[in-house]
Amino acid sequence: MNQIEIVNGKFSHPQITADGARRAVVPFLRLDTLWFNTGTLCNLACVNCYIESSPKNDRLAYITRAEVRRFLDEAAALAHPPVEIGFTGGEPFMNPDMIGMTEDSLAAGFRVLILTNAMKPMHHVKAALEELQTRFPGQLSLRVSLDGYTQSTHEELRGPNSWQPTLDGLSWLYANGFDISLAGRTIWGEDDEETRAGFGELLLGLGITLDVDNPSRLVLFPEMDAAGDPPEITEQCWSILHKSPAAVMCANSRMVVKDKDADRPRVVSCTLLPYDEDFAMGATLAEAMQPVALNHRFCAQFCVLGGASCSAG
Repeated sequence: MNQIEIVNGKFSHPQITADGARRAVVPFLRLDTLWFNTGTLCNLACVNCYIESSPKNDRLAYITRAEVRRFLDEAAALAHPPVEIGFTGGEPFMNPDMIGMTEDSLAAGFRVLILTNAMKPMHHVKAALEELQTRFPGQLSLRVSLDGYTQSTHEELRGPNSWQPTLDGLSWLYANGFDISLAGRTIWGEDDEETRAGFGELLLGLGITLDVDNPSRLVLFPEMDAAGDPPEITEQCWSILHKSPAAVMCANSRMVVKDKDADRPRVVSCTLLPYDEDFAMGATLAEAMQPVALNHRFCAQFCVLGGASCSAG
């Protein structure tokens, strides 16, 4: 292919980078994790939230139990059904159908991962969560967002009075035998070892046993900056970085979202890009089983250079 002049700069052409190289493309391999965005409403308005969740942002509407069930039926009928159903938001427990959607996913035989801040919305459904755990042992996991291992760092991003309620929710989950993990941030200028040690000390003081050195138990997410200037990922980057496109999240996951005022949900390439029309992939899972060109800053920052994934592991 001849070089194509890209007049709009980086991340502007689906196939060619700004310097004329072939853009990296991730082939769809299989659907290991099917994500549902439960809606962008959240009880918090965190600094640097990639999806801009807040108590007022309803750009993504609450998805309903019936809508989720249709996708679960399609997923179950695939030749290689997903192992895991993930729920993210917003805060998933603000969605009034959250328990029903979880129940349907578990009853269909899927493992379920819920991303939560473990605050008041979760506390409202404690009894229902305990019942689901009893009925479906070993299938339900919750990942609690704890941005830093000190009150000051956590509340710098999540706002005042967010620290103790999250610790209370985390402690309740642990005391009641739930499978839990943590999600932290790497914004604090520490190396991986320091951060994990800090979380370890915090959990020790709470009486919680968790293997903080296991990346699937303490997930440390790289930062994403929509105005940042990361390098574009080209075909040559796979060998230069010693990475495989099979390890990138969009090779084995998709997310279902419902736009405000939309008649029905749609499928997007991953959890990071719910608003970008270039990553909208259709109304069904079958339509969404397409390759994904890594034509966004988040593809570089989070998935390739950051080496991160939202799935359980």
